[in-house]
Amino acid sequence: MKAVRLYGPSDMRLDDIPVPEPGPGQVLLEVLSVGVCGSGVHYFVDGGIGEDKVKDPFVIGHEFSARVAALGPGVTGPSVGTRVAVEPAISCGHCEFCEEGHPNLCENILFCSTPPTPGALQEYMVHPAELCFPLPDSVTNDQGAMLEPLGVALHTVRLAKLRPGDTVAILGCGPIGLLTLQVALISGARAVYVTDLVPERLELAQKLGATGTFKADEGDPVAWVHQETGGRGVDVAIEAAWADETVGQATEMARRGGKAIMAGIPRENVALLPAHVVRRKGLTIKYVRRMKHTYPRAIAMVRDGLVDVDALISHRFSLAETAEAYPLVASRQDGAVKVIVEVSC
Repeated sequence: MKAVRLYGPSDMRLDDIPVPEPGPGQVLLEVLSVGVCGSGVHYFVDGGIGEDKVKDPFVIGHEFSARVAALGPGVTGPSVGTRVAVEPAISCGHCEFCEEGHPNLCENILFCSTPPTPGALQEYMVHPAELCFPLPDSVTNDQGAMLEPLGVALHTVRLAKLRPGDTVAILGCGPIGLLTLQVALISGARAVYVTDLVPERLELAQKLGATGTFKADEGDPVAWVHQETGGRGVDVAIEAAWADETVGQATEMARRGGKAIMAGIPRENVALLPAHVVRRKGLTIKYVRRMKHTYPRAIAMVRDGLVDVDALISHRFSLAETAEAYPLVASRQDGAVKVIVEVSC
């Protein structure tokens, strides 16, 4: 079968590798659509994230839909031929954090696209059957791949404990920011202010309901948010841009007693916070660690039209063209928002 493997920074190759065999509790999946994720771009540009480095040729990609091709021993479903969305995080189920209901914090977690667990940029892969969620006929393959970032947005808003009537700032309107915008609005946010550097993304944010947008390199985004809120600041500031300056900006945008939610993944292992601002305001700061228990809700929300994930899909590539997709997302050129690699039909 064909697989796109990362050999090192900016070095992706289309290889022939064997089709894997599903083991006990697993299914063999025929991969359908794969989303190019920001964390995958980190792998492409830097060869890894933090301590997780690619040392041997490795398949990345963790936002995906698939079709069940075969069942492993002891597996009764989903049945062969079923299209599924796939939870990429494989938690152990028995550590302290799993038992407390936080599988995203599992101390033994394996994650598709993080060594040693290969991701989805290949024609076939194996995965635990219990992490495969059947898709309704009305949800497309590409929409199925978008359920993973939608899950992150759902988890982000849940961590924020957003209340009806709250005001929100979102720094960065890539896919996570734009999905968080939509989830915040349907969760009752009264106003959502969005900042970014890319004009096309700001235009899309406005179409999706942002109260106001601000191009972050054309002035002071913090001053803009304070002006828009009468000097009060927002109830919740969500950092989703991965930029050094936006971490501090989020804390400065938040009102006294407000919240700053960090959803972005920085390239470096350092986050610079204005300590006196955080302390004097008495801010609550939370970091988003992937997601948990979101797929059934996310599937229903897309099925029922509560969230528009199609609006984010700006480009599509074939598996053979994957090495062109990642530089496009990394450069933020050509209006790229969410890029999809279509592996199969």
